[in-house]
Amino acid sequence: MDGEKRKRSVGGVQKPEAQPKMVKDKNIKDIPERVTLKKEIGLLSACTIIIGNIIGSGIFISPKGVLEHSGSVGLALLVWLSGGGIAALGSLCYAELGVTIPKSGGDYSYVTEIFGGLIGFLLLWSAVLIMYPTTLAVIALTFSNYVLQPAFPNCVPPYIATRLLSTVCILFLTWVNCASVRWATRIQDIFTVGKLLALGLIIVVGLVQIFKGNYEGLTPHVAFEFFKSPSVGEIALAFLQASFAFSGWNFLNYVTEEVVEPRRNLPRAIYISIPLVTIVYTLTNIAYFSSMSPEELLASNAVAVTFGEKLLGMFSTIMPISVALSTFGGINGYLFTSSRLCFSGAREGHLPSLLAMIHFKNCTPIPALLVSCTASIIILCIGETHNLINYVSFINYLSYGVTIAGLLYYRWKKPNLYRPIKVNLLIPVTYLLFWALLLGFSLHSEPVVCGVGLVIMLTGVPVYFLGVHWKEKPKCIYDFIEWVTNLGQRVFFVVFPQVDPIVAATTPTEWTDKSSTSNASAAF
Repeated sequence: MDGEKRKRSVGGVQKPEAQPKMVKDKNIKDIPERVTLKKEIGLLSACTIIIGNIIGSGIFISPKGVLEHSGSVGLALLVWLSGGGIAALGSLCYAELGVTIPKSGGDYSYVTEIFGGLIGFLLLWSAVLIMYPTTLAVIALTFSNYVLQPAFPNCVPPYIATRLLSTVCILFLTWVNCASVRWATRIQDIFTVGKLLALGLIIVVGLVQIFKGNYEGLTPHVAFEFFKSPSVGEIALAFLQASFAFSGWNFLNYVTEEVVEPRRNLPRAIYISIPLVTIVYTLTNIAYFSSMSPEELLASNAVAVTFGEKLLGMFSTIMPISVALSTFGGINGYLFTSSRLCFSGAREGHLPSLLAMIHFKNCTPIPALLVSCTASIIILCIGETHNLINYVSFINYLSYGVTIAGLLYYRWKKPNLYRPIKVNLLIPVTYLLFWALLLGFSLHSEPVVCGVGLVIMLTGVPVYFLGVHWKEKPKCIYDFIEWVTNLGQRVFFVVFPQVDPIVAATTPTEWTDKSSTSNASAAF
């Protein structure tokens, strides 16, 4: 079915608007009056969601890949700075889209609204199938490697041990997210502070080394001394590696409906978080290069641990623990936001309707969380980390470009739509020019990696026409879907969330251009 509206209800379950309002009873405690997603994400939690999702494992993995492809310390630092600038341009565009189309689901919801069901489904398909499960798996593996590194100081931790610990971590955090949105956001707040402290430790130690005079490797004539001559395609791959470390800057858009006052807090959180992360990342890399030669960094499988062993002496165990805490928070953030993507896809009719249901008491999307958890555990045993990062980064950038192109098309298609924020057109145009160059050179340099990413996305076309567009399926298929849906409802105690009539009635639709450029608007 098309993403614009649901034409039938799967499983014989009432539509959200048809469900009766739940009431409190003195014998039944803690059951909400209205079963719906709760607005429990304030400005602080919104910032920690963005920062916590960006600072996952990327800054501890990607420095090696960025340096390897860029060929020099100086160019690597420029790539990190440029990566932050590009993320800032993209986040400004997403701020406009987020307040113009105030729906959870991020890229998927915007593309479905702007371009229709097929394009939206292809983004959803690639995200659910590989993009977010792979990212979760990479972060979980980083977590387990850093936790186990002190127990295996002279060798790589065993394959089975890392996979088992990663699986336990994902299962535990899935349980937390199923139990309470408040618990999940509190974990995100605490561990985001923890990961900033971990990176702060690296930065402080690095600055101490610089003040002691150990900055020869950062002087221009040494920093731009190339140990290999990078091609344009290699530089593009360096940007892809850096983009993995910055991925997650758009994740607050996936939970828009759970943000308190989203039209105010969503853009504010973006403006606070992106510059902060860019500064932290750049200073962290400067700290790495102040104490490690390019050869040492390229030879290290755990950059932060090698840094700690070299400079912290007997306190070096602090570093793997700090990194493990950082990645633990990253896993929680990705689970929280990726499950909302499944939820939004099911609500639009692009995934089984069971995934659009939430627990009648906890108001958490348990089926969607379990799908994200299962897909991540399956991916855990597939592929090598750096190859997985290349696949994910390519698909990520492809979806970003399509979404921001949609912003320009939506400006032309619906010029009178109310837009609390309107960015200058140079911002999306600049982003798209960089996006086109990066993807073009990436395709030229790594045609197999990029080709596999495109094939994965395009496999969603037959799935869309068979599973979504084809309405006249045999009755046995509908009966099976109905049986599975009813079984899932009984097992997980889930129902469709109810629509808040007050919010539905106050959502602006078509306003005049004058309204969209009033004092409430912000132009950049």
